[in-house]
Amino acid sequence: MEKRPEDLTGMDIAGAKEYIFHHISTLKLTEKKIQDLEGELARWNSRIELAKSRGAGDLAQEAADEAEKIRAQRTALADEAAELKAQTEEMRKQLPSLAARERSIDLDMLEQELLIAAGLMPGEEKQAETDRLFNQLEKDSSAEAALEALKTKMGKK
Repeated sequence: MEKRPEDLTGMDIAGAKEYIFHHISTLKLTEKKIQDLEGELARWNSRIELAKSRGAGDLAQEAADEAEKIRAQRTALADEAAELKAQTEEMRKQLPSLAARERSIDLDMLEQELLIAAGLMPGEEKQAETDRLFNQLEKDSSAEAALEALKTKMGKK
């Protein structure tokens, strides 16, 4: 019996996290390819319209054929991305049971997982830190503004 890709049975926690990390990386690359195909599709659709407006029906048909190929690629990649997401979720559900057997924590892997959960890619730690600092500044600034408004209001009464 062949093992399913989302089955983490027999892996240690570090190996499982690395496997999930690679799965998520593949998912992110697939999503990027889908975005690229969306741009390509828009370009070919505009070429179809251009050819039609110039009366070049044969050229419009060639562009339509190319657009259809791109749609097929996009559909295949979207299916692959959905499968990768489902597998990743299934693997994440298995992590607690693996962790229960092993009580050590890999801080680097945890940091990478948190970045991915926050929607960032590994290597974007600086961006996450900058976002956190700006969020804190905005929060402090709004609190100071509210305090000043309250002081003004209290001073007028």
